[in-house]
Amino acid sequence: MQSVPEHFSVELKKEITSPCQQSASRQRGCFGRATLLGFCLPVLLLIVGCEKKEEKPQAGPPEVLVSEVVQQNVPIFQEWVSQLNGPVNADITPKVQGYLLKQDYQNGYFVKKGQLLFELDPRQYQAAVEQAAAQVEIAKAGLSEADNNVARDTPLAAQNAIPQKQLDTDLSAQAARKAQVEANKANLDNAKLNLAWTKVYSPIYGIAGDAKSQIGDLVGPTTKMATVSQVNPIWAYFNISESSYLGNAAEITKVLRSGKRGNVAVRYIQADGEEYPHGGQITQVNRQVSSGTGTIQLTAEFPNPDAILRPGGFGRVRIQTSENQNALLVPQAAVIEIQSMYQLIVVTPDNKAVFRPVKVGVRVGANWIITDGLKPGERVVVEGILKVQQAAAAAPQLVKEGIPVSPKPYVAAASAAGSN
Repeated sequence: MQSVPEHFSVELKKEITSPCQQSASRQRGCFGRATLLGFCLPVLLLIVGCEKKEEKPQAGPPEVLVSEVVQQNVPIFQEWVSQLNGPVNADITPKVQGYLLKQDYQNGYFVKKGQLLFELDPRQYQAAVEQAAAQVEIAKAGLSEADNNVARDTPLAAQNAIPQKQLDTDLSAQAARKAQVEANKANLDNAKLNLAWTKVYSPIYGIAGDAKSQIGDLVGPTTKMATVSQVNPIWAYFNISESSYLGNAAEITKVLRSGKRGNVAVRYIQADGEEYPHGGQITQVNRQVSSGTGTIQLTAEFPNPDAILRPGGFGRVRIQTSENQNALLVPQAAVIEIQSMYQLIVVTPDNKAVFRPVKVGVRVGANWIITDGLKPGERVVVEGILKVQQAAAAAPQLVKEGIPVSPKPYVAAASAAGSN
């Protein structure tokens, strides 16, 4: 029998390994993997558990800007809508009829008193002047004849050379000729006036408006050619209620009886909201209360050297009517309005914000007068109101005792001195 090669017998031994031995080998591999998994699983669970336990740091109290309640005397102002107009508004109307030849001013420019504005065709009036002058000369010639007759017949009548009746007739004719000369001179003067009126001059110093008549138009005494308005000073008309008038009627009557202007300072607020730099005074009060509106008209006069204010412009007049003693002021931004109810967020000494209902008065510049619900020296939230409201919504149980906040001082940009 031939022998089997050695290397072949080794390979054969490997191949004929029993199934039990192979199964044991696989069990040992599975046990190793299970051991590794058993070791890693608690570690992973530990890591996951640690990650779940890590929480975000809680946010601190919201930061807000607070302002301390200010107590001071505040002048109270009232405002009324007003309309401007010039003390004198001269309608330029020619006194004679004629064709317009020339406009001698620029629309909207200042004109002086006596400045030439328009020129009419003067030819017919020049002819009338010449005719009237001729009639004067004719009348003078007749008067000269009458004078000669009287001079001649006077000594003759004295000598009874002629009847006295003839001298009387001469004297009557002389008187008639004198009257005729005077009448013709008056006609000449009237013709000269008509000729002069062909040139239209400004009766006042002011601003001339746009011309309503054009070159070549036939104009006459019923034609409104333009308007010249006096603008320095300028008047502001406004209406106050009857009750407001009655509250100051005694002082107004005193001023009217003295014939002097009152010392009530009036400010004018222009249409763009800017305050006019020059102050004014009340100059007149209308004689009656309007039955339709229950108001009475007043007039305030303002200097207007630069013609900034123009007739017809609208604005507001502001007058101090009283003074609020020891008023409590807070910035307007601090006031919360909810369905016509007002409240503030007050910060307590331990830095807790509480909502407090209040009653408000008039606005004073950037501030608001609080008439009830607040004490001097308390602090109110001006900026950060939304933060407090959100904190109150998140923790409603803290609303009653106060919501913790981190207050910082509020710095106002500017504040006005009077009420709006």
